[in-house]
Amino acid sequence: MAHAKNHDYHILAPSIWPLLGAVGGFVMLFGAVLWMHQVTPFMFFIGLAVVLYVMFAWWSEVVSESRIGDHTPVVRLGLRYGFILFIMSEIMFFAAWFWSFFKHAIYPMDPAGMSPAVDGVWPPVGIETFDPWHLPLINTLILLCSGAAATWAHHALAHENNRKDVASGLILAVLLGILFTAFQAYEYSHAAFGFSGNIYGANFFMATGFHGFHVVVGTIFLFVCYLRLRAGDFTPERHVGFEAAAWYWHFVDVVWLFLFAAIYVWGG
Repeated sequence: MAHAKNHDYHILAPSIWPLLGAVGGFVMLFGAVLWMHQVTPFMFFIGLAVVLYVMFAWWSEVVSESRIGDHTPVVRLGLRYGFILFIMSEIMFFAAWFWSFFKHAIYPMDPAGMSPAVDGVWPPVGIETFDPWHLPLINTLILLCSGAAATWAHHALAHENNRKDVASGLILAVLLGILFTAFQAYEYSHAAFGFSGNIYGANFFMATGFHGFHVVVGTIFLFVCYLRLRAGDFTPERHVGFEAAAWYWHFVDVVWLFLFAAIYVWGG
């Protein structure tokens, strides 16, 4: 009885995952430097494999802890706060790319980006930008519809406990996310400018490319929620993982709206 649990907190057992994740991240970063210096790409992929394995194993443990009842209301609240802080850090990450884009658009530099351009124009001379009212607009509608499908799924779970509609909404959101990614890849393949050699291309591909990466991550996130739903997880009262996926997906939606308005419409 002296060791009986009389609190709502979950005391974690010692874990190898933080250390292994840090080692994998270091190897991946060091490998990226070697790859950029044309030494070898293998160390980067070794580190990436370690990081992906840690992510899978660590989150699998979190799911198992939830299934055995370790996620008390206090723990679930902490998980929500933690994910909100993660979203805030992501906002600051994208704020840097918006800052760079607006800075160079309002105060254009010479092609090398070293000094102010005389009679500078934006986009730089010779850059043929995308028409925002064709494929970018279609992609905007696709992503918004995907966000609506995720909201439908969340409402069906939290308010109706209709697991059939939850599954339908999740699958629809995932398929629309895949379609968005395919269209963005098609757009990239038809770009009239490259990543290097001009500040417009660098800003465009870094901002939209990182957003595309987040779309891929969010699509996987939603698909994992679908698999967990099929496995019997989630109830109207206990679905923090689903909430996190929905919040992340709506964050991706909002970032794209700002990218569309700033880079495609205003910046073009």
